[in-house]
Amino acid sequence: MADIGFTQVEPYNFVATAKELGAALKENGLTAPSGHAPLLSQDQDEIFAAAKELGITTVIDPYLPAEHWRSAGDIQATAAKLNAAAKKGAEYGIRVGYHNHAWELESTIEGQTALEYFAGLLDPELVLEVDTYWVAVGGQDPVDILTKLGDRVKFIHIKDGPLNTDTKAQQPAGQGKIAVWDVIGAAKSLEVGVVEFDDYSGDIFEGIAESLAYLNAEASEGARA
Repeated sequence: MADIGFTQVEPYNFVATAKELGAALKENGLTAPSGHAPLLSQDQDEIFAAAKELGITTVIDPYLPAEHWRSAGDIQATAAKLNAAAKKGAEYGIRVGYHNHAWELESTIEGQTALEYFAGLLDPELVLEVDTYWVAVGGQDPVDILTKLGDRVKFIHIKDGPLNTDTKAQQPAGQGKIAVWDVIGAAKSLEVGVVEFDDYSGDIFEGIAESLAYLNAEASEGARA
């Protein structure tokens, strides 16, 4: 990742390899401002302690299955659990967030997407990492959703592809159907945009490199304009 040109990464399930990961980050001059960990199903103190050791300042719960997003009651229960996790995280100086998939956008609660309903239940200190690709797969316009969620969104996942659930069909940024720069521009309080593939039919490091090259080229073009 460092050789490709990245300076920051977002580890997944970092507790399992915290010691090795910490050494690898330091050796390669990388930092991890955020990381994914299953806050609602594993030991939160262990997660937050590992995050603090690694310099991760935002821990993001990456996944709750579709059945959790079909009723107001279930969503309220999830929000309450994450609010409690955020209070515990604050004791370690760590912020808590949530990352969506498609089903939070496919479900409608009280006239809005389940993700929007959920956001309205979260304590102010909680943040969202919006996976803009899964928003589109879920049938919503990522720009519209980012606009509605406003400054709650501090992180986004940048990915591209044909907008379906075939993860191997995902493509480097700029090669699929996502209007990547419109999406980035809609995240007005963005702290970090994370290049991500759920899966990839080609060489993953080549795909990541192509994404970064596209983003850097477009950013340079925008600066010149």
